[in-house]
Amino acid sequence: MTTTAQGPAGRLGRTTGSVVETTCQVGSYLALTFDDGPHPVHTPHLLSVLREHGVTAVFCLWGAHALAHPEVVRAIVAGGHRLGNHGMHHDDMSDWPAERIEADLVSTTAAIRAAVPGVPIPYFRAPFGNWGCTPEVARRLGMLPLGWRVAAEDWEPPGTPELVRRVESRLTPGAVVLLHDGGGDRSQTVEAVAALLPRLTARGWRFTGPSRRT
Repeated sequence: MTTTAQGPAGRLGRTTGSVVETTCQVGSYLALTFDDGPHPVHTPHLLSVLREHGVTAVFCLWGAHALAHPEVVRAIVAGGHRLGNHGMHHDDMSDWPAERIEADLVSTTAAIRAAVPGVPIPYFRAPFGNWGCTPEVARRLGMLPLGWRVAAEDWEPPGTPELVRRVESRLTPGAVVLLHDGGGDRSQTVEAVAALLPRLTARGWRFTGPSRRT
């Protein structure tokens, strides 16, 4: 399967192989995923919201941010959330050779594990959704490439009500949902998640993790 994804830089990335875009359970399930953290303010606020509603998510971390805020990485893991590798500095890797990609992903994993030694990192998400040959490299390193089916496009905050509207209007059963907890002011995203979780639960949506197979 080849998919195309729109990233926060407005660029289009085309995969060279399958990526995970659906949940591990069928039906009215969603998987929440958050990119570009950890952030020292927004990530802890988001963790509080998720904990209040008993929801776990996947956090795709920048390696540089993990080195800067290891205590937040530990808080993510302590909350029962899963981790993803999102590159060391959020570079566009779509035209990188495999050797350079591997070096970046290995460095990112090491940065994350400096905070949480031995914790699994089952997923990789390409910065900007620009995949190139990253899926093959990620698989060789034991990570599944993680895409999405629903994006709130919160990289340019449009206001909390608009973020809520975008997510609700785009949901499909089994979708992986892309949001951000770092890389800028994500207060609107945290507020949108706080508003969405009770609304979606009341409508019969349940939350789970992404599939572990492509």
